[in-house]
Amino acid sequence: MKKHFLPTLIILLFSLLFLSFTIAGRKKIYKKSITISTKKIPSTPLPTYNPYHIIIDKSDYELRVYDAEGWYATYPVVFGSNDMGDKQMAGDKKTPEGNFKVLLKKIHPKWGPELLLDFPNEESIRKFNQRVSQGIVPRNAQLGNGIAIHATRPQEEWTVDYFQNWTDGCISLKYTEAKDLYSYIPVGTPVLIQK
Repeated sequence: MKKHFLPTLIILLFSLLFLSFTIAGRKKIYKKSITISTKKIPSTPLPTYNPYHIIIDKSDYELRVYDAEGWYATYPVVFGSNDMGDKQMAGDKKTPEGNFKVLLKKIHPKWGPELLLDFPNEESIRKFNQRVSQGIVPRNAQLGNGIAIHATRPQEEWTVDYFQNWTDGCISLKYTEAKDLYSYIPVGTPVLIQK
């Protein structure tokens, strides 16, 4: 019986040794597959739904917000120049007309909440170049930039109540109302500015 015990013991030891290498090998393979599967894959942000669009009527001194269901809110606003014409060139203080988008949201150090528009855009540049070629605007003129929807200074909300146009071409609303608008309007929101 001792003769049979020794070969059986040897076979058992070899089997255990073989199994331990096989299990260790599987663990390595398993670990490698985990490492590969947890590799960080760059993702592109999913497009988000934006129900809002803004219409600014210069003749009515109003900024109206619409959502998917229709009219959402109205804010009184003021502009740059008392001349309600379309912006011709940099420095004329006129508010541009046309279709724009909110390009950036930021807090300005002087007047707080600000929605920067994509001015000048292709439409604005086309109109400017046409005016230059027609001699309406001097050839050395520049179009300008930095048009935004922003607040008044906190202590100067009265400028909106009295239709005091004070900006360099931007659209300004009361500080408290600008905070409200800023809280829900996302970047990319379409903005139409018209007479």
